[in-house]
Amino acid sequence: MRKRFHWAPKRHILLAAELGLLLLFLVLRSNAAVMTWLVDHVTQPFKQGLSAVTYLTPIPLAELLYIAIGLVILVALVRLPFALRRSADRRRTLYLRFLSLLCFVLAMGEWFGLAWGINYYADGFQERSGLYAQPVTTEELCRVTALFTEELNRLAGEIPRDEDGFFNVSREEIFDGSEGVYGNLAKEFPFLAREDRTPKRDLFSRLLSAMGFTGYYAGMTGESVVNVDSPACLLPATIAHELAHQRGIASEQECNFLAVAAATSCGEAVYAYSGYLMGYIHLSNALYRADPERWREMRQQLAAEVQLDIQYNNAYWQQWESPVDTVSQKVYDAFLKSYGQEDGVQSYGTVVDLLVAYY
Repeated sequence: MRKRFHWAPKRHILLAAELGLLLLFLVLRSNAAVMTWLVDHVTQPFKQGLSAVTYLTPIPLAELLYIAIGLVILVALVRLPFALRRSADRRRTLYLRFLSLLCFVLAMGEWFGLAWGINYYADGFQERSGLYAQPVTTEELCRVTALFTEELNRLAGEIPRDEDGFFNVSREEIFDGSEGVYGNLAKEFPFLAREDRTPKRDLFSRLLSAMGFTGYYAGMTGESVVNVDSPACLLPATIAHELAHQRGIASEQECNFLAVAAATSCGEAVYAYSGYLMGYIHLSNALYRADPERWREMRQQLAAEVQLDIQYNNAYWQQWESPVDTVSQKVYDAFLKSYGQEDGVQSYGTVVDLLVAYY
C-alpha cells in the first residue's frame, strides 16, 4: 500500500480528503439543525452568487456541465485499453487511472451533494412554515376540489384560446410573467422572499418529455431549467415549481404545493389558471381513488375549456409512455430515496394533503 501511495501521493491525499468529506456528510446529515444552518448561511448564498454568473447566458450551463462530465468519464474508459497496451507496468497504470477516475467521480458527487443534496436533510417548507400535511377526509377533499373547480371555471374565460378552444398563451409571454410570482405568498411566509431568476429553456425538452420530466433545478450551477415542449397550460405552474427550488426547498411535493399556492395568489390570470389546473389534477386524481362517483359529478361541472386543456395534457404525456419513461422514473425514484425521500416518486401525492390543509 505504501508503494502505491508513492506512485501518486497527491491523488491519494485528494482521495482521503474526499472520503473524509463524504464521511462527515454521512455523520451530520441526520442533524437537521446543522444541515439547515449550512443551507441558510453557506450553500444558498453561494448558489445565489453562482447563478448571477450562470444567468449571464440563456443557455443552461448545467446541461453542458453534465455532458462534459459524461465525456470525461467516457474518454477515460475508452483510453484505458490503449494506455494498458503501451504501459510497461500495467498494474500501476490501471491503478492510477482508476484512482484518478474515482477522485473525479467523488468530486462531482460531492459538488452536487454540497450544492443541493444537503437541502433534502435541512428544514423544508413544512418545518419553516408550521403548515403540515395532515390526513384528510373525503368530504374535505371534495370541498377543496370543488373550490378549485369553481376557480378554474371562473378563470377559463379570461385565458386566450385558439379556434379549437385550447389554451393559447405564448411561452414567451409566460416566461415574461414569471417575475414576482412569489410576491404575495412571501408576505404570508417571509422566508420565501428572494430575487427570482427566470428559469431557462431546456435544450433537449423533447428528451425530458421522453423521460417524464417537466423541468429540474441544477444546484451545481444554480439554474432552473424547464421543458418548453410540454403543454403550455401547465408551464406557468411548472415555472413556479422551479422557483420554489430556487428558494432551497428540495421536497418535490412541497414544491408542487408552493407552485399552486404562489401561482393562484400572484394576481396574474394566466398563472392563477395554471396553478389551479395543476392543483385540480392532483386533487381530482386523489378524489377518483377515494370516491369515483363524486369524482364524476365534479368532473362534469368543469367548463368545456378546462376539460380540453386536461385532455390535451393527458394526450401529450400518453404519447411518451415507453421503457425510457419507466426507467428514468425508477432512477429518479431511487435518487429521491437515496437522499431520505422515502416515498420516492410517490411522495408527489403528499401535495394533496398540503393543499387541503392550506385551502
